[in-house]
Amino acid sequence: MAHTGQLPSAVLAGAKDLLDDAYRGELTGEDWEHCLGGMHALAWQGAELVGHAALVQRRLLHQGRVLRAGYVEGVAVRADARRRGHGSRMMSALESVARGAYDVVALGATDEGAAFYAGRGWRRWQGPTSALTPEGIARTPDEDDCVHVLPLSAALDLRGELVCDWRAGDVW
Repeated sequence: MAHTGQLPSAVLAGAKDLLDDAYRGELTGEDWEHCLGGMHALAWQGAELVGHAALVQRRLLHQGRVLRAGYVEGVAVRADARRRGHGSRMMSALESVARGAYDVVALGATDEGAAFYAGRGWRRWQGPTSALTPEGIARTPDEDDCVHVLPLSAALDLRGELVCDWRAGDVW
């Protein structure tokens, strides 16, 4: 575990390359930017980086409250290192940090990743999702089935609306 500012540029470049490979070349500059500025959990096999996950701070609006939220970004394990517990160890490290720092933790999961997170106690958000854009709150219906939360200290109505703060690129 290390903060973005503590990681050597070569390690960050390796993490970006790992994510780009895992996401089959679909990692955008904005996607990478979303991973920066928080804590990184890294998995190594010897001197080789084989896994990455990041936890960054965001704000979520729910039931008229602003929640201090940890948001998980850039979770991937290199294909030849999967099914060896790297993902679970990285998520355990991030979840441990989150429990001491945030009201809730959230992430956007792929269909393939949803079962992994459910097995860790994450819950699929069942209500509508939206983003607080420069023009106001805008629905993000394409994300309604992708957002998962790990409730911590905040009381959540999983069927209520969840609004994320604005950022460039994919808001969720």
